[in-house]
Amino acid sequence: MQLEFYKYQGTGNDFVMIDNRSNFFPKDDVKLIERLCDRRFGIGADGLILLENDKDTDFRMVYYNSDGNQSSMCGNGGRCLVAFANQLGVIKDKTIFIATDGLHHASVGEDAIVSLGMIDVDEVQKKDSYTFLNTGSPHHVQIVDDLEHYNVKENGSAIRYGELYGEKGSNVNFVKKVDNDTFSLRTYERGVEDETLACGTGATAVAIAMNAIGETDKTSINLNVEGGKLVVSFDKNGNQFTNVFLTGPAKFVFKGTIEI
Repeated sequence: MQLEFYKYQGTGNDFVMIDNRSNFFPKDDVKLIERLCDRRFGIGADGLILLENDKDTDFRMVYYNSDGNQSSMCGNGGRCLVAFANQLGVIKDKTIFIATDGLHHASVGEDAIVSLGMIDVDEVQKKDSYTFLNTGSPHHVQIVDDLEHYNVKENGSAIRYGELYGEKGSNVNFVKKVDNDTFSLRTYERGVEDETLACGTGATAVAIAMNAIGETDKTSINLNVEGGKLVVSFDKNGNQFTNVFLTGPAKFVFKGTIEI
């Protein structure tokens, strides 16, 4: 069977997009999804996303990591899916859609900039050497020296598979403060099991964590990721973070077909 796909990227975080409104895609075929995401034997991507019908919202997002397994929320993937829905004519400039962590509001602006509403965060675990929170996916956030030369894959893997987070593991973000409203980060993503050029839920986690531990008092924060720049904004009321938005580019790369 010939599978039509679209490729999108958001600050270097890349995804295979499939219009599955007719429910033709074999969603339980882990090996197929893994092969499609493979950078040597397939299309190549950090993840695969299905756009599906939903009776209560504009569409449903179904996200798979590159290991072929369905996973938790992906912020950059969500932004790219909004751009994809716009390209298909499913939505115009604003949307509400459903994902594994609930409803999301989003808007499409000029120059392929997509702003995505993320879940509220009401628990930030502050530890001596790191911070942990869930922004749709679990994230470990840790400030490090010399971020540019830090071994993200080795150190991230050790934390992800270590005793701290057990079998489920966690995404791991290493952070450097640039100034009061700007931070740089590098992320080890579980499911990809490597460093990615960007992680939307990770950027969101870093922005909230840095505010929560007092590294910044800003509620609109610039994030330098390996693949570009993102902005995370939120409202803060005590220990609760609401009206959280992740904003950045979400760009169409190419369209094609592949035999499956």
